[in-house]
Amino acid sequence: MTERRWFGLNAGASNWLWIGVAVMVLDQWTKWLIVENFEKEFDFKVLLPVLELMRLHNTGAAFSFLSDAGGWQRWVFIGLGVAVSAGILVWLRRLPPKGQGLLAAGLSLIVGGALGNVIDRVVHGYVIDFIRVHYDAWNFDFPAFNVADSAITIGAVLIVLDNLLELDRARAKKKVTST
Repeated sequence: MTERRWFGLNAGASNWLWIGVAVMVLDQWTKWLIVENFEKEFDFKVLLPVLELMRLHNTGAAFSFLSDAGGWQRWVFIGLGVAVSAGILVWLRRLPPKGQGLLAAGLSLIVGGALGNVIDRVVHGYVIDFIRVHYDAWNFDFPAFNVADSAITIGAVLIVLDNLLELDRARAKKKVTST
């Protein structure tokens, strides 16, 4: 039995990690652009009546959860991001090299997004968010987000979709074998 390597023909689905690396690079580049072009927090530029670029600093998690907790949350979210990413890397390594591409892509997107936000927390002490969607007539403000958050969301959707498709395939297989 040959030993599987992290990269190569026998690397499991870890060959999909290039997506995560691309997400991290794109995320950090877009955040750098925001910091370079917006002097301070809350500076903004209106793109559409419902869309703005606005420099925001989020010390919390999604929807600013725990943003006013006093600072300890930074280290908890760094640890959580690293731990989840490590778990996903092991999961990717254990997937078969072929098939389950939707799952592998979803996991890679989540790793890239999680580590992109971890980099922010380590370097700045907060995550830089900058995409703001709102609709004033309805008094609707969606929480600001960034490329990493978008990748995590898309990755989660791909994992759910993969599970639904797998369930459908299992039902079809069961139906064929029972007839």
